[in-house]
Amino acid sequence: MCVCVKYGIWNVLKNDPVSVDALCKAGFSPLTARVLCGRGYTSPESATALLRADAPLPDPFLLQDMDKAVERIRRAIAQGEHICVFGDYDVDGITATCLLTEFLRQQGAICSYYIPARIEEGYGLNCAAIESLAQEGVQLIITVDCGITASQEAELCTQLGMDLVITDHHECKESLPKAVAVMNPHRKDCRYPHRDLAGVGVAFKLAAALQKDQEAILDQYCDLLCLGTVADVMPLVGENRNFVTAGLKELASPRRVGLQALMRECGCQKSPVGAGTIGYILAPRINAAGRMGQVNLAVELFLTHDPAEAAKLASNLCKLNRERQTVESQIYEEAIAMLPQGQTLNAIVLASETWHQGVVGIVASRLAEEYSCPTFLICLDNDKGKASSRSHGGFNLFTCLESLSDLLESYGGHELAAGFTISRQNIEPFRQRIVALASQFQSSDRWKSSLDIDCAVEPELLTLSNIEALDQLEPCGAGCPRPVFYMDHVYVEQLSEVGGGKHLRMRLCKQGAHLGAIFFSTSLLKAGISVGDLVEIAFTPQINQYRGTCSVQLTLVDIRPDSSERAKCDREQALYQCLCSGQSLSAQEAQWLLPQRAEFVAVWKYLTAHASNGIIIDTAECLSRKISRFSGMPANFAHTCICLDVFAEQGLIALQTRSQIYHIVIQPQKEKVNLEDSSILQTLKQQTGGT
Repeated sequence: MCVCVKYGIWNVLKNDPVSVDALCKAGFSPLTARVLCGRGYTSPESATALLRADAPLPDPFLLQDMDKAVERIRRAIAQGEHICVFGDYDVDGITATCLLTEFLRQQGAICSYYIPARIEEGYGLNCAAIESLAQEGVQLIITVDCGITASQEAELCTQLGMDLVITDHHECKESLPKAVAVMNPHRKDCRYPHRDLAGVGVAFKLAAALQKDQEAILDQYCDLLCLGTVADVMPLVGENRNFVTAGLKELASPRRVGLQALMRECGCQKSPVGAGTIGYILAPRINAAGRMGQVNLAVELFLTHDPAEAAKLASNLCKLNRERQTVESQIYEEAIAMLPQGQTLNAIVLASETWHQGVVGIVASRLAEEYSCPTFLICLDNDKGKASSRSHGGFNLFTCLESLSDLLESYGGHELAAGFTISRQNIEPFRQRIVALASQFQSSDRWKSSLDIDCAVEPELLTLSNIEALDQLEPCGAGCPRPVFYMDHVYVEQLSEVGGGKHLRMRLCKQGAHLGAIFFSTSLLKAGISVGDLVEIAFTPQINQYRGTCSVQLTLVDIRPDSSERAKCDREQALYQCLCSGQSLSAQEAQWLLPQRAEFVAVWKYLTAHASNGIIIDTAECLSRKISRFSGMPANFAHTCICLDVFAEQGLIALQTRSQIYHIVIQPQKEKVNLEDSSILQTLKQQTGGT
């Protein structure tokens, strides 16, 4: 699948030269100033406010019910009551659990923690766990990163004589659980200025309110705050920026022995630590504990003060992550084999008795990305199923599950990721309704298939100093993404596949400037380009160090033909649209639109040679270029589209267009098909004056 499939539309943001100049005079580099202006931060004051990582932290007591929670917890500590911190099994939940457990113990509290077993118990508070905690003498449960939808469980706590304090950051339902305190920045009646705290962020606020010294608590727990905030993909703006900036500094030389051991085991203790280090190296290993049913490994790793114990736990955690990767690959292959053949997918809903509940979420994310649609994977156990789902293109999962709540036994999560429990008999009705909702959404203007590019740049701006100065934007992540730049009229000078054919290395040239580039997860065939092509590129610049020499390297996000080539394609597309809309064509136009037999053969050979599992997902423009490279024939957008339309009309393929993306599924054939029977071809031939 060509990378440009994801980005059929490029939105290159504009910036005002006067505003750019003002930011440069205020101390921002030329590249950084252009990025900030394109994102709407046109004054030095607004830009500084965005990037500031030392702004005063909001008062924790602005969170609704914070006063009630503090009063109840202080009373529990004073009276020697048994407190239990009840968490979640992902990075956010684990770090929140560790933060609050460690803090309360330091305050003299009798405090234990409980994180439910992912497979046996599922997400969040559950009645069996509450009853077990009551038997152990727990008198106060404090949730972190969960509990906001646990109304039934809250009632059970009351019946058993236990008090409940809820801290969470997930979406709220109309009615809240009846607890001593319910703290969630998403509450409609909450005055807290930052709604996008992670679960560990809300736990931090509770500790800060109890301590009455936010800065001291931030210094002590910024490592955990940083891990949970980045791993849960929270926007890195506002106080989240404070948390992550402080945490990344701490991770450069961590005091927590568990983090020291984990980073040493991962081999990342000597490299600069950024948000990417957390997202791609640390978080998957921490998550593996919860996914594989050994969440205590991660919790104890962060709570221990014994270096030898930390080293042992870190080693086991990394081993567990390797086991997770093996299980993930198995589930992925099984899911691919279960996908319906001969259909274009608006949503994926699959179920199996053999899948590992802790790993299906990763596979769902992978399938959603590869097939460009929301994905729901259900682990069956007798007549029940527990599902993990991942969004694509802006499809709001939580809102969707709310609308289908009559089919669900429970659900929770947010826009991009959610889970639910469903009866086996309701899976097929759920599939039908979710496919209808996804299809409706994908036909709307809310469907996001475009790439936002910060600004256009010329080669002279890509200096080592300007690229180094982009660090002014760090930490980059959700809410403050890594900059993406645009350059046109670029010639392809050299091409070579590296990494066993998995990646594409390029040498590009514009205005006499020669630039090295790498296009990850793309081969020559996928990119559809060759030496000598004139292209436009979307990229992030980096500094490459090799044998003591620093040079600029571009990491490509997307590539497409230059505007002059696309203008030709636009003319072809306009004529093709005239045909599709039934407008009359001149004999010359009709003759020009009529594909030759060799073109039909070339298109069909390409489809059958490159349709993974019988499916191709691509833009028509990109597909036309790829077929041209494959066959050696000139690219012709209109002819490619007509060939596909004829194949679809004759039942050779199923074809659906969505946001300029072609979803093509090769159909099994029992009888030979005569393309001359196509009404499309017959209409064209009639308009040429032929028969």
